[in-house]
Amino acid sequence: MACPYFVPREILNDGSWQHPTRLPLGAGWSGECCAGAQTTTPDTAVLRDSCNLGNAAACPHLPADRDWDAVRFSIASTSLDQITFWYVCERRHAPVEHGKLTFNLAGGTCRNPHPDARVQRLAVSFLEAWQMRQAPTEGQND
Repeated sequence: MACPYFVPREILNDGSWQHPTRLPLGAGWSGECCAGAQTTTPDTAVLRDSCNLGNAAACPHLPADRDWDAVRFSIASTSLDQITFWYVCERRHAPVEHGKLTFNLAGGTCRNPHPDARVQRLAVSFLEAWQMRQAPTEGQND
């Protein structure tokens, strides 16, 4: 469950996560925090322990009045031309909102974008990590 105030920028393939594909966004990410009045760049420990994992109650930037603490995604279905995710927005470890987002893989667009740009941005990051894992690796037989 990623923090809803986390703005992922780049996948971190630095070996700092033992099982990066198990992370809420399918990989570890660098990025920024948009929870405060100004966007900030969290330090490495905060990125690892809070931003990428959500439910960051100890985060000093997390607003007291917020809709969600975390957002989680999972694959609902895939085909050659689209992928559909389930999303769940949580508050205090309980679901508050849920639904599906469907991405057109050929066009790189979402057919039904989430109305909150933060959730949509996290979904696009989840999609990017998923697509990276689907790409054939060098030396892999077709």
